[in-house]
Amino acid sequence: MRGLLWKCLAIVLATATAWCSAQPRAAKAHYVGSASCKPCHAELYAGWKQTRMANVVRDPKVHPEAVLADFTHANPLVTFSLKDVAFVYGSKWKQRYFTKIGDNYYAEPAQWDVAKKKWLPYHVEAGTDWWVPYYGASNFERPTGPLCDGCHSVDYNIETKQPAEWNVGCEKCHGPGSEHVAHPTKENIVNPDRLDYVRANDTCIQCHSQGRTLTETFGGKYYDWPVGFRVGERLADYWRLEKLKPGRTDFFQYADMTAHKNRMQGNDFIQSVMYHRELRCFDCHDVHSNANPASLRAVGNALCLRCHASDMNNPAGLKGTVSEHTHHAEGSKGSQCVACHMPLIEQTIAGNYVASHTFRFITPALTEESGVPNPCTLCHTDKDNAWAAAQLKTWNSVSPWRMAQPLE
Repeated sequence: MRGLLWKCLAIVLATATAWCSAQPRAAKAHYVGSASCKPCHAELYAGWKQTRMANVVRDPKVHPEAVLADFTHANPLVTFSLKDVAFVYGSKWKQRYFTKIGDNYYAEPAQWDVAKKKWLPYHVEAGTDWWVPYYGASNFERPTGPLCDGCHSVDYNIETKQPAEWNVGCEKCHGPGSEHVAHPTKENIVNPDRLDYVRANDTCIQCHSQGRTLTETFGGKYYDWPVGFRVGERLADYWRLEKLKPGRTDFFQYADMTAHKNRMQGNDFIQSVMYHRELRCFDCHDVHSNANPASLRAVGNALCLRCHASDMNNPAGLKGTVSEHTHHAEGSKGSQCVACHMPLIEQTIAGNYVASHTFRFITPALTEESGVPNPCTLCHTDKDNAWAAAQLKTWNSVSPWRMAQPLE
């Protein structure tokens, strides 16, 4: 009897296996483009469309308004004309110009300083970025595919050298959307807000960080972005952040391991108390809106006081008013939270700096010892570190052990 049961079970299992094998496999989700999101998410789409994320690279023939530089006056730095430009890149601090040769794009050797409205040379020098020794000395030996395009597009294919979509489209942060477009459910699309804080932040850190791929090369080429990573996965399985060392100051870092250059917000942020308290980049930034500078969810101190207000049951809340905390007049530049906790010390181009994201207060003593710029003398440019340290020593509302170490 037992033998018969085993034979019947074997027949059932074999039949089931054959039936399952004969069924068509569910098609793997693929990329369908941001426009596919618009019918159901019209308001979010319209907001995103105005952001710099949606407009990282643009074809000047399609978007002549995207060109910010002066091409009407001769300049010895400018060895190309606008007709040579396939893409303009950037619009906030600098604008660079990509030309297409064969199936690759290359950055022209001049860039436009948006704030100062002038031309600057563009060339990544030896001893700066880690990848420089693996490429030729000329800009035209450094294709943007392995060095830029993976972060300026959705699903850049290193074999075909084509993306699913140029710019930071919806699927860059939500993953391939074909299944969701066909049958919209919460389960068949990535929503970073529902991920754990590590994977949620990885959505942004994949591009807002300096690092290297775990696989050294792909097809013999070195890539400066995490090839193969998709949102929802662990970025650490594809990418390692640049190794920072205390006490060293170089192209990437200051001696306290605060970033020295732009595009290292992730390297900063993971050092912060904010990150260890499991905040996500999008708790402060809304990539679907261009209403506020840097796509912030609120302007000025209003953003920080959503969590750090004195009337909140939060150990990190203020113990008094903002001006009592900052020792500066209410509403003044020095009374802005970011003035002390996010100083503009990370260089994007010569003379242009962006905010640090460690949220640490950098003391005058640290400046004196290690050369890390502190926010006091960045604002009070006519004063020195000794003056700043003496001022901090009078602040009885904060710990002297943290804020006012004596200068040696």
